[in-house]
Amino acid sequence: MPVRASGRQGRDWRNEAAAGEIRTVRYVDALEQVTRWPVDTVAACVLRRETAGGRGGGDGDGGGVRELGRVGPADHPFRLASVSKPLAAYAALIAVEEGAIGLDDPAGPPSSTVAHLLAHASGLEFSGDRVFAAPGTRRIYSNTGIERLGAVVAEATGIAFADYLAEAVFAPLGMTGARLVGSPAHGVTATLDDLRRFAAELLAPTLLSPEMVATATSVAFAGLSGVLPGFGRQDPNDWGLGFEIRGHKQPHWTGHTNAPQTFGHFGQAGSFLWVDPVAQLSCITLCDRDFGDWAREVWPSLSDDVVAAGRLPAGDPAV
Repeated sequence: MPVRASGRQGRDWRNEAAAGEIRTVRYVDALEQVTRWPVDTVAACVLRRETAGGRGGGDGDGGGVRELGRVGPADHPFRLASVSKPLAAYAALIAVEEGAIGLDDPAGPPSSTVAHLLAHASGLEFSGDRVFAAPGTRRIYSNTGIERLGAVVAEATGIAFADYLAEAVFAPLGMTGARLVGSPAHGVTATLDDLRRFAAELLAPTLLSPEMVATATSVAFAGLSGVLPGFGRQDPNDWGLGFEIRGHKQPHWTGHTNAPQTFGHFGQAGSFLWVDPVAQLSCITLCDRDFGDWAREVWPSLSDDVVAAGRLPAGDPAV
């Protein structure tokens, strides 16, 4: 993973090291609550983007990504379920930047494009070939749409999508435990170490241009309403290109204090990944119990505690 960059000459490294230790303790304390969740196996971590000046929350040059806390096994394989979708989307966006496909290329139902498939705006039903709405008029969460997207990439590149995902995303990021078997919408198995590497990529992109990541993590086809699985109808139900956008949705699986620009995904297998670009933080949890009422109760409080841990009290030395 990228490492924290060395800072400017003349900084007080003793104070900054102390602040880093304080901050790390806070994140470990925030993450410790996952050990009390009603699951058999859980792994979680928090990452932060660091600027050259040593602080998160900005766009300074020369920074890296730092792990601030971790709980649970780093190498245990977990089913990702729908957390597979951002990975599949990232591979498709790489294919866009390579020129193999275009966001405006026809894909899916009539008048639908690659962008519509990525943004769950093609009109396709959740699972199946029925079209419930004209493209760009409703946000209909669709496994079929992501599967069609995988087929488009495979046809354009001549490479099976599972192989393309492995070559374009898993291998360059060092995600050695990640595998796609079956549907690109829900078929990835990976470890915490794998997802840490992907989250670091989202915080500090290397495989895609920053401009493409900004497009993918901004609202696509704004104003569309729809159902957020597990959390009911949302108006609007904002989505980017493969990433759900928090916006002002209530209820939601992230915290009340996560910025509206927060993006990510959760999965039916009981796992999630979010990136808060305002706080410059990412939180990942993986577990072995399917999503349900237990997750709706504990996930938002964990996210709020992680965001709160990033705020230094006035008396703490700056990092």
